Amino acid sequence: MVDAERERLDEDTRRVHNWRRWGPYLSDRQWGTVREDYSATGECWDYLPHDHARSRAYRWGEDGLLGICDRECRLCFSIALWNGKDPILKERLFGLAGPEGNHGEDCKELYYHLDATPTSSYLKALYKYPQAPYPYAKLVEENRKRGRLDREYEIEDTGVFESGYWDVFLEYAKAGPEDILIRVTVANRGPESATLHVLPTAWLRNTWAWGRQGEGYDPKGSIDRAGPASVDIVHPTLGGYRMDAEGTPELLFTDNESNTQRLWNAESAHEYVKDAFHRRVVGGEGGAVNPAGTGTKCAAWYVLEVPPGEERVVRLRLSAKTVTPAAPFDRFDQVFAARIAEADKFHRSARNAEMTDEERSIVRQADAGLVWSRKFYHYIVEHWLDGDPTSPPPPESRKRGRNRGWQQLWARDVISMPDGWEYPWFAAWDLAFHAVAMARFDPQFAKHQLLLLMREWYMHPNGQLPAYEFAFGDVNPPVHAWAVWRIYKLAGEAGYGYDREFLERAFDKCLINFTWWVNREDAEGDNLFTGGFLGLDNVGVFDRSQPLPTGGKLVQADATAWMAFYCTTMLAMALELARAEPMYADLALKFFDHLVAIAKAANTLGGKGLWSEEDGFYYDQMHTNDGNQMLKIRSMVGLVPLFAVESLDDELLHTLPVFSERLEWFFKNRPELAATIAIELDANRQHRLLAIPSRPKLERVLAYMLDENEFLSPYGIRSLSRVHHDHPYLLHLDGQTYEVKYAPGESETGLFGGNSNWRGPVWFPMNYLLIEALKRYHRFYGDTLLVECPTGSGNRMNLGDVAEELEHRLVKLFLPDAGGKRPSHGDNPRYAQDPHFRDLVLFYEYFDGDTGRGLGANHQTGWSALAANLVERVAGTRRGYAIRAEPSLRRENRAVKR
Repeated sequence: MVDAERERLDEDTRRVHNWRRWGPYLSDRQWGTVREDYSATGECWDYLPHDHARSRAYRWGEDGLLGICDRECRLCFSIALWNGKDPILKERLFGLAGPEGNHGEDCKELYYHLDATPTSSYLKALYKYPQAPYPYAKLVEENRKRGRLDREYEIEDTGVFESGYWDVFLEYAKAGPEDILIRVTVANRGPESATLHVLPTAWLRNTWAWGRQGEGYDPKGSIDRAGPASVDIVHPTLGGYRMDAEGTPELLFTDNESNTQRLWNAESAHEYVKDAFHRRVVGGEGGAVNPAGTGTKCAAWYVLEVPPGEERVVRLRLSAKTVTPAAPFDRFDQVFAARIAEADKFHRSARNAEMTDEERSIVRQADAGLVWSRKFYHYIVEHWLDGDPTSPPPPESRKRGRNRGWQQLWARDVISMPDGWEYPWFAAWDLAFHAVAMARFDPQFAKHQLLLLMREWYMHPNGQLPAYEFAFGDVNPPVHAWAVWRIYKLAGEAGYGYDREFLERAFDKCLINFTWWVNREDAEGDNLFTGGFLGLDNVGVFDRSQPLPTGGKLVQADATAWMAFYCTTMLAMALELARAEPMYADLALKFFDHLVAIAKAANTLGGKGLWSEEDGFYYDQMHTNDGNQMLKIRSMVGLVPLFAVESLDDELLHTLPVFSERLEWFFKNRPELAATIAIELDANRQHRLLAIPSRPKLERVLAYMLDENEFLSPYGIRSLSRVHHDHPYLLHLDGQTYEVKYAPGESETGLFGGNSNWRGPVWFPMNYLLIEALKRYHRFYGDTLLVECPTGSGNRMNLGDVAEELEHRLVKLFLPDAGGKRPSHGDNPRYAQDPHFRDLVLFYEYFDGDTGRGLGANHQTGWSALAANLVERVAGTRRGYAIRAEPSLRRENRAVKR
């Protein structure tokens, strides 16, 4: 049987057919974003709140309910719903704005990404809609009452689902690159018959109202009635399309223009405006819609009466006029059946480990989330700062405010988002993990994403990568090179080939970024780095992105180690490139020398060094006029130095005499430097290890990391040692006391926004990097290095076994126990008991350090989708794991036999 999805991927790559033109690129939230904010003070949540979203034409994008659009977001499709009781038409997901939530912004909806293929030839998602009135006000009011020590008040807590709800499934299947079949299935999960209004909606993004011309500013198109249940769509650059709706729905038309009367009490320039369907369906306002059957937004209005336990299906077809079939619903279900079968075949071949049905379901939903999180992102900073010709000029303060130094940034692309609602923008270090997570099933898109952020219209001329739209100039951990290297290897191992052109292009761009890091974050040239918060929001005793309250500077163990990790990764990439182009060996030497210098600085005892010989751990150090002080917080900051490790094969070095000779010279002539870095030679296996911690240092750090009273939780490595629960870190400065205390759940502090917590929870990206590092150490040390795991248990493992143990603990977050309970779902009984919830998996932003309960954004199928890679590995080593779970004596005997 031919793998049809792989054929589509190949055709798209070769530009034979444009299979990726259409996808789930419609954002889950456009309101409340920085790019839509034209306020003087940068209060984006207040400038365009949820209440304005239904009435206001967006400037930079669109949003909808599990919708799709073309890759430039010119023509959009989504659904709207009304249960007959809500005060507003449900056209988009609702959630709390940042200032409203007791832990920051938070989506208050239940929706799930169930399936997807890389080309979006098949997509499936689920939205759960209450039959009772949606509790908008109650969610806002109750969360307002709660403090940072309280849990968030979720929609399940309101009891709104107890009286019944709708399961609304959306499926999309492509009959061709521009021929999309749409199936909406609504299931009544209530005890009585109920009515649901379903409005499949198509509209044109407003690109014409801003007084600009050029790329992305298309003239106005139109949507016109073409028949009793069909419309013709004309767009000046996308071309002509037709949407056919099955049955006899009422067609509604309006324009995608702001209702200025409602928003600002100013007379509207347009008779028919964006919120017309809400006013017609919910308010009964017949004059709100255009009776002439024309506009730039249309909907097919179905009113469905559904008995309890039954389903109803709505079918539509959206196709380019050049391929519109005469009978749009002939063979409709057969096309869906074919696409579903092809999706099954593709995913089984892409993730080919022998998994249980439960494991495969987890992996399939993780991979689906990675596809559904690809969203159109449009933001031209120069135009945003200047304002538009047809709009009031923005306040002068904006020219001195957010992102003013990034006027070269010109974004108009489909980009992988951390979370389509909570974080509907790209984040540089998140994107690196997304790419690694999708490398097994869509390496082409993964490579494109990494290269995109290094293109000249994203990367700053000075070499900095943009962090995220709230502050492009913030500094994220430099993991881009690691992601490039991993994707190169993962795609090659998966049979997609080793893409040397990609590796070389990315390497050259990473050189520029590396140089920016050295020039900017090592201002004193002492190989000890600063960097700011570096993605670990509240991990420090201060906001690490702000100046120290004492003056001076904070030398960061993680920033310094990230740069060492950057060196080891670039070194490995340079050696790979040197196989065909020996000149890259010179660059490998450059990164080797830089690694040595950084490791020496980090490991130096006393003075500026970051290693505490007394504690056996790495710490940040505060440099002030009064001297230097280590901030002895046992946190993830002190584990990052473990990432910087690379094992080199002698076989490779022999092919690169320039590099090999330099290493030998180093051993003979620089013994004082060799003593500060783990550069070790195994004469039997001809491997060399480059790492920040020497073997004794590594063993001491691992003793903390694998201690269940410190970092090791039942579900992975915590971000802060549990020892700080009973023994908080206290720092007394100028009459003020600063505290860092272990908090396994949501953040208990407003430091750095307060919607993420690095003071105890388990975070997937850091655990993933730790696991990979342990495997690199194991490749060198093998069974000559055994550690207790857990510390104090007497159970000794090699570091490869430790890595697998961590993988199992992380995977356990998503697997149901005998009672059907998944730790990630916390104490919510629905996911264990309700057959309509039981198989649904959410990939949370982070996880409680004690219970494993999912926290933060609950569609973080960016980096938490790394779970798919781990599930696949665990399934592939299941038999070996059973042996490794035996008592320590067996382990040591086995180690001796090896």
